[in-house]
Amino acid sequence: MTTGRHSTVELDPSLDDYQLATALVREGGQLALLMRMAGLQSQQKTSISDVVTAADHAAEAYVLEQLQRCRPEDGILGEEGASVQGTSGRTWVIDPVDGTYNFLHGSTYWCSAIALKDQSDVLLGAIFQPEEDKLWLGGVAHPASLNGEPLTVFHDNRGERNATPAAQLGAATYIHPSWLMDPMCAMPWHAAATSAAALRMLGSGSCDLGRVADGQLGCWFQHSCPEWDWLPGKAIVRAAGGAVETVRVNGLEWFIAGGTTAVRELRAALESGSVA
Repeated sequence: MTTGRHSTVELDPSLDDYQLATALVREGGQLALLMRMAGLQSQQKTSISDVVTAADHAAEAYVLEQLQRCRPEDGILGEEGASVQGTSGRTWVIDPVDGTYNFLHGSTYWCSAIALKDQSDVLLGAIFQPEEDKLWLGGVAHPASLNGEPLTVFHDNRGERNATPAAQLGAATYIHPSWLMDPMCAMPWHAAATSAAALRMLGSGSCDLGRVADGQLGCWFQHSCPEWDWLPGKAIVRAAGGAVETVRVNGLEWFIAGGTTAVRELRAALESGSVA
């Protein structure tokens, strides 16, 4: 098929779910990159840093079309509005450009991400960072990998990473400046942030979670994540042997990933900011 001036691949329905997810994030990410190289304009959504481009829409349309061809009985949910009710009990959750603000401003720290969930939990995740040529993949039936190589950080040295406290690890996070003016959010965030050895705020939750799975980042926390920002990385971190958790504090849902000890400590720190 052709999207604007950019040709994309018609995928084979006989691919298994992991192969299909891999192909979708590769093709969607490459389509977005080609469109950016040709020139893009953006539209603001909820804030100056929450933007959408034609590449977001085109990549999502491509993934949507391929899923409807290859998995016609599955549901589909996308950040830019894709919504298809399936009959199989399974749903593909798609974010063809995660980190659009970075993407629009020429940073390489953005990705295409997808997850497959059933009625109980996420089954698999795939994350592709086109400009770094990094593809993370993992799920309940597939050990976590980066470009096909197994991710072992949570198993190395008798599981040392799972025993490492947050105070010895760098934490990735994101919080919009406006939320820091709300003490109901700022207090738990501050408690968690000050429990880590260092902070990184890089602008793509899925890129962050891939790096938690491969060990480049020690742990991660963020509030109010939609499914397309959480499920792909959740599946991969868990498949790598890490821990994932959610906790509700002051009416906000917080999402946490990392080693077992760090996740437990981050949860406790977030809960210490509760006003209840």
